[in-house]
Amino acid sequence: MKAAPFAYARPSTLDEAVAELASADGGGKVISGGQSLVPVLAMRLARPEVLVDINGIAELGRIERSDGAVEIGATVRQRAVERDRLSAEVPLLGMALPWVGHRELRSRGTVCGSLAHADPAAELPAVACCLDATVTLSGRTGPRQVAAREFYAGAMMTGLGPDEVLTSVRLPLARRADGYGFAEIARRHGDFALAGVAVHVRDNRVTVTGFGISDRPVTRTVTGEVTGDLLDAMVDTDGDGHASRDYRRRLFRVLAEREIGKARARAGRKERDDDQ
Repeated sequence: MKAAPFAYARPSTLDEAVAELASADGGGKVISGGQSLVPVLAMRLARPEVLVDINGIAELGRIERSDGAVEIGATVRQRAVERDRLSAEVPLLGMALPWVGHRELRSRGTVCGSLAHADPAAELPAVACCLDATVTLSGRTGPRQVAAREFYAGAMMTGLGPDEVLTSVRLPLARRADGYGFAEIARRHGDFALAGVAVHVRDNRVTVTGFGISDRPVTRTVTGEVTGDLLDAMVDTDGDGHASRDYRRRLFRVLAEREIGKARARAGRKERDDDQ
């Protein structure tokens, strides 16, 4: 199939992009990397009246360290983040990126584009939720910050307004004794995850975020031990042609318990190194 007809705009400023979206009155769609959007257009699952290409907005192509976080702009490619020295300061992001599609897709796809697309099986929304990241949304009334954990409303549904652009994401820097874990199961590398988990351990607090197990990333933070019952309850997706709910629960529980153990071990080694 081919995409339905649409108008195309390539603004050079953020204000121009917002104006284009506002004039479309809900019929506009932002495109940057296009690795998620273009297939949706080709299958006519989305029929926007206008595509607003934000690649010409220079200010959105930055990745920088500021105020205890790494901030990634909306047009920064996933592959560029993989290669950037700042990614080492957000270890969980570095662990997850190689699992996002294939290298060729990451060379074009953007971090913020994945966050805005909100696929339930996507890795990067789960990372953002696990780390309690913040996204910046810019519209006619100016920028506003939204916690990633509050941004997702369902499958492909977010708090992004019709005239807003997701301009950046702020991911907190790791502390010295933090521990992390990340894993997923897919039929083949690059396929959508049947179940996946991101883990952050700090002191005796464990944050677990699951993806591919619900219509959005599911996050739980526990002080002490994480029980199997809690992990099972996080999986609320219905079965489909790829896996049943029970199978996904078994996958997720095994992955989560394994990665929690690895994250605790990594945090423990750092604490012992600091004591020496």
